[in-house]
Amino acid sequence: MRRFNVLSAPTASDESDPSGYQAKTARIGPEIGMQKLGGSVYELPPGQSVCPYHWEAGDEELLLVLRGEVTVRHPEGEDALGEGEIVCFAAGPTGAHKVTNNSAETARILMLSEMIEPAITVYPDSGKIGAFDKPSSTRMLFRIREAVDYYEGEVT
Repeated sequence: MRRFNVLSAPTASDESDPSGYQAKTARIGPEIGMQKLGGSVYELPPGQSVCPYHWEAGDEELLLVLRGEVTVRHPEGEDALGEGEIVCFAAGPTGAHKVTNNSAETARILMLSEMIEPAITVYPDSGKIGAFDKPSSTRMLFRIREAVDYYEGEVT
């Protein structure tokens, strides 16, 4: 049996993350052999977010606050969540969310999600859509306003 301690596992920064999104991360899946679920522990310094406001087309996600307090933006507004609180983000627009630490102390959270591949993510604020496939390392983002008709460019 492989173990992972979500309360004490070390997290690491991604130096390419811009200001406002500088969360430290520890990926759970590779550590314990998860195949159908994805999981990460995030350390969120004050003023930082996990990622931009988004929703997943096929994946349901779960957030558990392990330490501190975070603010969750969602389609109905914003709510503060404290230690031990858990929420679910449904697949689709009703599950849109952004997790931010608006407190003065570092927060620690656990995010779990399904790992349906390829993944489709929509970013309402920036008008982008992303297609991601880990097995092939595919990562494509597009402006939704540049969408074309199904038959555009096809030969008859």
